[in-house]
Amino acid sequence: MSSESDVIIIGAGSSGLSAAKELSRLGLSYTVVEGSHRIGGRAYSEEIAPGVWFDLGCSYLHQAHANPFVAIADELGIPVAKDKGDLFEDDRIGHYRNGRPLTEEELAVHNRFWEECHSAIEASVTRGKDLAISELVDLENPYCIPYMAAMASLNTLDIDETSAADYFDFGGGQDIPVPNGYGNLVATWGHDVPVSLNTKVEKIDWSGPGISAETSKGTLKGKTVLTTVSNGVLNAGDILFNPVLPDWKQEAALGLPTGTENKVCVHFDRDVFGPDGRGWHSTWHDSDKTEDHAAGFEASVMGLNTGIVFTGGRHAVWMEKQGQPAFEDFAVSRIADVFGNDVRNHVTRSIATAWTSEPWTKGSYSMATPGNAHQRQKLAKPLNDRLFFAGEATVQTAQATCHGAYLSGVRAAGEIAAVLT
Repeated sequence: MSSESDVIIIGAGSSGLSAAKELSRLGLSYTVVEGSHRIGGRAYSEEIAPGVWFDLGCSYLHQAHANPFVAIADELGIPVAKDKGDLFEDDRIGHYRNGRPLTEEELAVHNRFWEECHSAIEASVTRGKDLAISELVDLENPYCIPYMAAMASLNTLDIDETSAADYFDFGGGQDIPVPNGYGNLVATWGHDVPVSLNTKVEKIDWSGPGISAETSKGTLKGKTVLTTVSNGVLNAGDILFNPVLPDWKQEAALGLPTGTENKVCVHFDRDVFGPDGRGWHSTWHDSDKTEDHAAGFEASVMGLNTGIVFTGGRHAVWMEKQGQPAFEDFAVSRIADVFGNDVRNHVTRSIATAWTSEPWTKGSYSMATPGNAHQRQKLAKPLNDRLFFAGEATVQTAQATCHGAYLSGVRAAGEIAAVLT
């Protein structure tokens, strides 16, 4: 395999594909290489039942007001559930403690605690602090159990490892589901970009005037390289750099580890939720048993007889190591907390994710550790106008999202064009 181009793009996820499209618009040549067998990266859909799609990675059009994939879906004629964008609004969520719904009084106390947590984080960040979230909340509060589980699932790290400033930086907005799969949407949008699949990049040499990339299929030559790989891959040293990346760049990547959010999609042979049960539910037990761990789950929002159970941080990594049957049992137990044990009789199939062991990402998405929220800007900075960086980890306010990665690819393509043209 040999080629010469203006830009060698490493990774065919959302950021690599958007960079390729933008470079083409700007009149620059590129070569896209992808280590896996498909495009899309962490946007990936699988069919769990005929016509029923499960997104193993990104699954909602977050920040819908600013998400370019909303318009892209409209242009491609792909339906999105714009009427379901309020899924995570406080008054839409069901809360269950020890297998029963909270009373109105309990719910008021629960909500007040969560508001206090948010206020404490906001006050700390406003003072210019970047502490661990665990230092800012009342860990003894009984409603801290679901709070910790929700934050770990949202941020991929537990609250003792999570930067309050990075969490606070994330912008809000609607979260719109994609009925036929966000991963399918990205794959359809990116299908016209030529990509060399099953092409692992092993070494990047940026010591000379140009750049070479040694891959499993040969050496590529280019004027610049754009790497869009996850920080999980960067931090693992899966790609060798000559010369090595400067200390400040390595510190930036290490300060933004790729944590883990895993989920299980459970398909049922009938509607076990009922029309009033559809939506988002949070369930927990006053127990320190691992099998009773708190979790949130989406119940058949699109009426497709599926429940999708989320978990993050250390528990997600631990469940992944237990394997698919144990993970399914955990997920079904959490659904049974809310809808009763009879749901166990109607399970047809499940799919569990395993992002920690996924070799092309080594995690789900990035989260800053305490004191490192500022590292996203450093990670995005190019080196010597030849080595450029994109991906969700290089973004602020839309970090950890598919559209954030998209925007980073467009940004990096513009930086490259400014140098080459």
